[in-house]
Amino acid sequence: MRSPAQSRTVQCDLCHSGPRSRQIPFERRHTGRFIGMDIESISGAATVALTSTLVFVLVAKSWQLINRTVGSQPSFSDSIMREAAQRFRDEFDRLSRVQSIYLSAGLVFVVLFVSAYVLNAERLFAGYPAWQLHILLGCLTIGAALVAYRLVATALMRHRVKLKRDANIAIGHQLQGIASGLGRAYHDVATSSGIIDHIIVGRNGVYAINVVARGATRNGNVELHANEMAFLPSGKSESIVGMADNIASLEREFRRLLDHRVRVRSVFAIPGWDVAEQSSDEHLLVNERSLTMLSGWKDQADYLMNEDVEALHRLLTSRCKIRPDDK
Repeated sequence: MRSPAQSRTVQCDLCHSGPRSRQIPFERRHTGRFIGMDIESISGAATVALTSTLVFVLVAKSWQLINRTVGSQPSFSDSIMREAAQRFRDEFDRLSRVQSIYLSAGLVFVVLFVSAYVLNAERLFAGYPAWQLHILLGCLTIGAALVAYRLVATALMRHRVKLKRDANIAIGHQLQGIASGLGRAYHDVATSSGIIDHIIVGRNGVYAINVVARGATRNGNVELHANEMAFLPSGKSESIVGMADNIASLEREFRRLLDHRVRVRSVFAIPGWDVAEQSSDEHLLVNERSLTMLSGWKDQADYLMNEDVEALHRLLTSRCKIRPDDK
């Protein structure tokens, strides 16, 4: 059995580390150490994950660049023409690839961060001051915010391009049904002022169809007044001056080619919207259902000779072929 003195010694040892030590609560002795370990763990895991993610993004971007450079030349390029909404299809595919890289990079970062945190990555920063670790975490947070912003911006841009792509495909499919009676259809025709979405060339004349893509609303109507389209009931408007300039530029090119004026009839197609009113005789406003009105919009003065039609076909065929730089 222990003596009373021994019992008192044991009781003293439970409260003191030595004869002259003070009693320190457990929280005060260990809280600072736990906070330091958390900062070290998070900093180490984030550094490992971020470095690996940057390497992943660099490899993915490099592979895309190599793939575009090596495999950009299409087979049978002399016989391949641009399809309806070709430039929007290509842009949509490009944005989809960019978005996939960002989403994959985010997944790689999360997986590696969790793995590094579980595997005690704080050893990479053991002994560093806490303020340096906080600065590192701040920089990582700013980088993550920039990546998130870029991802959101890419997603919004992709949505807008998808709307333009679908609108042009809808009009392009309708043109296939009526082009046989009017002539040959060309898509994404470049001019010195810009790009015209669709052009039909035939004996009856030349038609330039520009597609205006807007999200359709219930009971939505569109009106054409002078040089502006008004969308109701929202009250928003869109100018047609830029599209009219593209048509005027095309007319000048045709005049230099044929040595006489060729009228290019201006058509604006707005899929999903009902056409309420148009006060201009220079432009025709249609949607995807009323596009057949083109076949009745003719004028004897706009008829073309066979040799003129063939010359325009050669010019537009050469201009609308798929090239490596289109991708």
